[in-house]
Amino acid sequence: MALVNEYFLRLSNNYLFADIAKKVNAYKATHPKAHVISLGIGDVTRPLVPAVIEAMHKAVDEMAEKATFRGYGPERGYDFLREAIIKNDFLPRGIHLDPNEIFVNDGAKSDTGNIGDIVRWDNSVGITDPVYPVYIDSNCMIGRAGVQKDGKFSNITYMPATAENDFVPAIPDHRIDMIYLCYPNNPTGTVLTKEQLKKWVDFALKNDAIIFYDAAYEAFIREDNVPHSIYEIRGARKCAIEFHSYSKTAGFTGIRCGYTVIPKDVMATTLEGEKIPLNQLWDRRQCTKFNGTSYISQRAAEAIYTPEGKEQTKAVIDYYMGNADIMREALQQMGFEVFGGVNAPYLWVKTPNNTPSWKFFEQLLYGASIVCTPGVGFGPSGEGYVRFTAFGEREDCKEAMRRIYEWMHK
Repeated sequence: MALVNEYFLRLSNNYLFADIAKKVNAYKATHPKAHVISLGIGDVTRPLVPAVIEAMHKAVDEMAEKATFRGYGPERGYDFLREAIIKNDFLPRGIHLDPNEIFVNDGAKSDTGNIGDIVRWDNSVGITDPVYPVYIDSNCMIGRAGVQKDGKFSNITYMPATAENDFVPAIPDHRIDMIYLCYPNNPTGTVLTKEQLKKWVDFALKNDAIIFYDAAYEAFIREDNVPHSIYEIRGARKCAIEFHSYSKTAGFTGIRCGYTVIPKDVMATTLEGEKIPLNQLWDRRQCTKFNGTSYISQRAAEAIYTPEGKEQTKAVIDYYMGNADIMREALQQMGFEVFGGVNAPYLWVKTPNNTPSWKFFEQLLYGASIVCTPGVGFGPSGEGYVRFTAFGEREDCKEAMRRIYEWMHK
């Protein structure tokens, strides 16, 4: 008899965005003439920039010629992309990495969900709350999260990041083996300064913990003293694994490419006390379970780092952050408490009169034909908030703000 992995049965029935899609589709079915504006799921709307398109066309042409055809690529990624990553994303910030510390992937979601494969199932876990659901769900799937009660898993330390603590989670008062941090943060759009992040690195070094640092939105940072990489902090290369994505930076949600950094100094310990480099374990895992990111996608990513690619990509990021400025100012003028949207394409908005997140989601959908994301879907501390994304078309963002104003003043 084949037995099911019962840890999967501890998950909520649907992934958050599947629940949202179900509710939106039900609304569209009963309101077929409504023009629904989605400011919910964080998908991009601007097309790929010309430098990327040109590189992809060239790569496709190469695949049509015997002399330049590529089959299986290296699991870690092609050298041309890994070298471009180091030269452009890290060396300008004084961070020195070996190409073999870079692992190219098919988007950060895969690696943030799979990284738990290389550490023990019974490690303790600390997660900021609210949080990107993949961190918790992937730990639940492997049996690391425990059982769920009142919206929380028993074996996870939840570290609230709320308006009351300026969205800076407190350092735990007990030892934790694995710590998930995402900055700029999804969903709140808030950030940590270098001084604040240093406290987490110091905690990890003191407790032999590992920080899984999701830097998927670092390209949207606009303020000084906000680190783009955890490796800007002294000692971080001994305790941190960092995830990057081209999905939002360059519109690769449909292309699929990103990378993970695992310095050779990051270790985990066996029960006998032996220190094992996680770089070599992840390499072994990838060689077994992953055949590498497509050559075409990697050439597309390499093009982002050309002078033309940098300029074009920055213009797209500026477009989205312009949307964020418009939305933040409009919502604040309407009386909403708004957080984020300065260094990230997400706005974290307090619901009026402590309205529950899902209730406000439905009110906004049925009252103004606008989709947001209920904050409670990101964790217990997200209750009473909703998330708006700035990835829409400019005119849709403006129209959405107009509709919300009219709805609020009915």
